[in-house]
Formats: sequence, C-alpha cells, structure tokens
Amino acid sequence: MAKVVPLFSGSSGNSYYVGSAGSGILIDAGRSAKQITKALDDNGIDIKTIEAIFVTHEHSDHVKGLRVFANRHDIPVFMSEGTLNALTDGGYIDGKTRCHVIQSGGVDLSTMHVDRFPISHDCAEGIGFRVDMGDRKYALATDLGYISDEVEKSLLGCDVVTIESNHDVNMLKMGPYPYILKRRIMSDKGHLSNLTCSEFLPRLVRSGTKRFILAHLSRENNMPEIAYRESLNELNANDMELMCDFTLSVAPVETDGSSVVF
Repeated sequence: MAKVVPLFSGSSGNSYYVGSAGSGILIDAGRSAKQITKALDDNGIDIKTIEAIFVTHEHSDHVKGLRVFANRHDIPVFMSEGTLNALTDGGYIDGKTRCHVIQSGGVDLSTMHVDRFPISHDCAEGIGFRVDMGDRKYALATDLGYISDEVEKSLLGCDVVTIESNHDVNMLKMGPYPYILKRRIMSDKGHLSNLTCSEFLPRLVRSGTKRFILAHLSRENNMPEIAYRESLNELNANDMELMCDFTLSVAPVETDGSSVVF
C-alpha cells in the first residue's frame, strides 16, 4: 500500500509526501521547516522515514524551507542541474546541503524508483516526477505552461496523478493582476488552467489512472469548487463516473489530514 499526502499546495507553498512500506520522499519544501515538520507530525509521518527530497524548481513557494529542513535532518536533495545552480545563486542552499543532480534514468531508493521529466515554466530547469513503487505508480506535474509530449508520456499509466489546475481563465482575465502578469500565467511558460487540466484527464483515465489530485490553485484566480466542477464535468462528459472510474480531490492549501491511498 502507498499513499500521497498533500502537505501544502498553492502560491503560499507546496510540499507533498509520497510513501510506501515505512519509507517515503518529499516533493518540494515550500514552507518553513517548522511548518513542514508540524504537517508531517499532524499526519503521523516520521521524518526519519523520509529518504530524500525532490525539488521541481527554484521558486520560493517550492523551496522556502528546503535548506533548514534538509540540513537539520541530513536528508539528500535531488533536482535538475539548472535548479541546483539557481538555488546556489539564490542562497536557498549552502555547503551543508547534500545536493544531487537527478539524471535521466532517475534514482533508486529503498522502496521506489524516482524519475524526472521536463516541464515548461519560467524557471531555470523545471522538472516533474514519476515515482514507481513496484506495481504502483504516481506522478506530480505542476507549474506547467502546457502539457508537452514528455509530460503526457510520463503521466500516462500512473495510478495516481497530482496535476496543476491553477486558474479559471475568465477569473484571471477579469481579475486585478496587471496585464503582463496575466500574459505570463497564460503563456507556455506559465500555469495550467482548469480548462486545459480537465481536458487532459479523460486521456489519463483511459490509460489506467484512477485517482486525481488537483493542485497549485491560485487564491486570486480560482476556487476549489470551480476547479473540481470543471474536471468532474469533463470526465462525466466522457462517460466516466466518479467513484467508479476515478476519484477526484483538490489539494488543500494546508494539510487537513487527507491523503490518497493506492
């Protein structure tokens, strides 16, 4: 049995726990070390079971607590070479942080294999992750400008997928953001809209995905019920039934004790 625990999600910070058989990993550490520690404790997760931290990219909502948390618990950190350079230049890591570049081919841990795939975002070298735990597979893809062939290939066939559903296009267009920021969010190096996310989900169900976690929702340009309803409607329109063909949830801004078991 494996589980995914969304600890934090959104512009205020992102971090996910993925575990199986008493060991696991963190993907991103975008809150303070104190907040991450409390979130793990609230979910009954022993920090000693965390074998590694995997970082998607260098933006602060993904790495805010990385240095302190990783150094305090002596946990190795894996990321792309571009992210490593950006974190070094930005002071988000230091000489004590055990950093490694995750190469093509991935990393083998005690109970899982973690591989990377490229994402399109306005960062140095962003990546998503696919986690193979024997006969169970999980993938996380957030901070996407669009769904590339590489992203699609990596997500197809996974049992559980955490995928970005960042904004409602109309809310974004009519909202208070300056025009240049709106263009950035809607660009190929920005964030995935509810519409683009929802249109991709039936393809994943047909490939075998049974559980979805919608993630990285904008506080200003989205609402959990809007993102959920748009994805549910698209899946229903493709003759796919909730709790029969798939389950659907929205990652909370801060952990509420929920998890996805598979």
